[in-house]
Order: sequence, then C-alpha cells, then structure tokens
Amino acid sequence: MSVAEASAISARPIAPVASKTRRWFRRYGLPALGAFVIIVWIIVAAAAPLLSPYSPATVDVTARLRPPSSLHWLGTDVLGRDVFTRLIYGARISLTTGIVVVLIGAIIGTLVGGIAAYARGRAEELIMRLTDLVLCFPPIILAMAIAAALGIGTTNTIIAMLVVWWPKFARLARSLVLVQRSQEYVEAAVVMGLSPARILLRHIMPNSVGPLIVRGIP
Repeated sequence: MSVAEASAISARPIAPVASKTRRWFRRYGLPALGAFVIIVWIIVAAAAPLLSPYSPATVDVTARLRPPSSLHWLGTDVLGRDVFTRLIYGARISLTTGIVVVLIGAIIGTLVGGIAAYARGRAEELIMRLTDLVLCFPPIILAMAIAAALGIGTTNTIIAMLVVWWPKFARLARSLVLVQRSQEYVEAAVVMGLSPARILLRHIMPNSVGPLIVRGIP
C-alpha cells in the first residue's frame, strides 16, 4: 500500500464527522449561541462581587459622568456610580425575574389551556373567554397598570408580568391538547379506565411539550 493510499484511507472518517458537525451547527447553532449567552450572563451575575470592586449603590458625585477607563470600564452615571457594576448586579434581578415569569407563566398557562381543551363545554368557554379578555389589552400597558396598582417591588413586577404572560401559553396548550385528545392512544387510555387528570398529565401533555418550550423562549 502506497503512502497516498494510506493517507486517503485514514482521511475517510474525517469527512462524515465534519459533515455532521456542519449540519449540527446549521440546525442548532443559533439556539446554542443563545444558551451560551444566557449561561455567561448567569455566571457574570453570580460572580458580580468578584468582578467589580465597587458597590452598585455607592454615590460619588466627584466622579460623576466619567468616561470609560481602567477604573470604570463603562464610565459612571450622573451620581458617580459605576455603570458596569450596576449592570452586572442588575443582571441578577433581570435574570431572576425573567426565568421565574417564564417558568411559572408556562406552568399556569399550560395547565389552564390543557384543562379547558380536555374539559370542553362551559368550562372551556369560560376559561378561553377569560384568556381572550386578558389578551385584549396591550401587554406592556396592562403590566404597567398592574405594577402601579400593586406598588414598587420585584415580587409585584413578577406578578404583573405573569398576568399578561400566561394567556399565550394557554391558547397554545389548548390547541395542542385538542389535537392530541383525538388520537388513538387517548381513546385507548379512556377505554382502560384512566382518570382524565392522568390522561392529561401523563399522556397528552408530554406529547405537547415541544411547541410549549419553543413558545417559552423569548
């Protein structure tokens, strides 16, 4: 066997691997990049005291409106507070609020929409009309009105955002459950005597979780 033939044989397995890698990046490149950015921000927020020597609430009017420098990477604001410090400390509140709102809103909306679709009748009509009522209002204006009524605070902000977030999941979950409940495996579960709650939670919802996860990604 010549040197050229040996090189060709050794190089053959590389092509499929490279091709699979390119296909993976074409399919999952953007989601992977988004996940990477989120993970980096979580690490930065968790390590905020180690990344900045300043306190986010420390006021120093003698250093107000300083340009970016080695001491203040993003400069200072009108009260002399370090902008970079306030940014990474603020990421803690932003990430916590966003994750909590998405998770709780997805759970509430999915359960409400799934129950409405599986129960049908007056229960579905009542639940979906309530959902439509919430969706009639512009989300930002409704959230601002609720937050103003409840008062200042992270908890009140989360509650205000939850009120305008869950209907999106409810409508999607209802449509998915309506499709799944007509499938043969659901009819088989009914014939076996399984309870409606078990059919909905153990059989229908796991087959509908894909689009709901996609909906939960901002």
